[in-house]
Amino acid sequence: MTESAPLIKPLIEQRADPYIYKHHDGYYYFIASVPEYDRLELRRSQTLAGLAEAPGITVWRKPETGPYSDLIWAPEIHFIDGTWCIYFAAAPSREILDNLFQHRMYALTTTADNPQEGNWQLAQVDSGIDAFCLDATSFAHRGERYYLWAQKEPGIPGNSNLYIAPMDSPISIVGKPIRLSIPEFDWETVGFAVNEGPAVIARHGRVFISYSASATDHNYCMGLLYADEDADLLDPASWHKSPQPVFQSCHQRGIYGPGHNSFTVSEDGERDILVYHARTYTKIEGDPLWDPNRHTYIKAFGWSDDGMPVFGSPAEP
Repeated sequence: MTESAPLIKPLIEQRADPYIYKHHDGYYYFIASVPEYDRLELRRSQTLAGLAEAPGITVWRKPETGPYSDLIWAPEIHFIDGTWCIYFAAAPSREILDNLFQHRMYALTTTADNPQEGNWQLAQVDSGIDAFCLDATSFAHRGERYYLWAQKEPGIPGNSNLYIAPMDSPISIVGKPIRLSIPEFDWETVGFAVNEGPAVIARHGRVFISYSASATDHNYCMGLLYADEDADLLDPASWHKSPQPVFQSCHQRGIYGPGHNSFTVSEDGERDILVYHARTYTKIEGDPLWDPNRHTYIKAFGWSDDGMPVFGSPAEP
């Protein structure tokens, strides 16, 4: 495979699983996985470009031991009913693990006006399935709040599926988890059989869930689920799945493995912005998990005449 020099620059280097939230205080808040997987670091800026130089404030650091003392992954920051909430996944100390991937989901909450200065409280978010789980997000639709995440379910082949459940608080779900998607297409099962990293955007009469699939090398790519805005979002039959990836590596211009995205909007609120990570090479030394060079990129995207997102290429500025 021929490596190509990328033509675009990342917004922030060495930040994977990026999440950007625009708050009503006029600030963008940025959080992502750091290469050390040991802390939660929060930036804020009144512009998207300003996030690149904004100082990263550590709002929480993992303990040395215990059930959430290793591999701090994929944080997201949300503001729910007056409470700031950071969702993340964490594993027990590696010294006591037979299997490295034993993550469970956690949440930090604070009611501080500025979350960079908050006094955070920690709680575990119980998915209802006692198995590897991660990549939680939350969204509200038609007056209901939902929790959406990736999980290994015993008895189902593969590494992770997508699940949804209603919430009765920012840190708890009610009812039985509903499975929405499993890795089934060839492009979802390269290296690992994965559906993970869900993100939600509602436009043009539909609710869309983007997600990421396959191993976290150059095969990593994004898929799409969508449902009518009036449908029962807890009914798997309401959701349709794109048979092809909607965002994937650009080998011609050297942007590889784009995925684990989130959505935000431009400063004027007129443009939808895709936030994602990617690498600029394919020849990863050792385990891709420990390669630090998944960088945060952003790009504006549009919509087709029939109301579907058009993400284009990750190599587009």
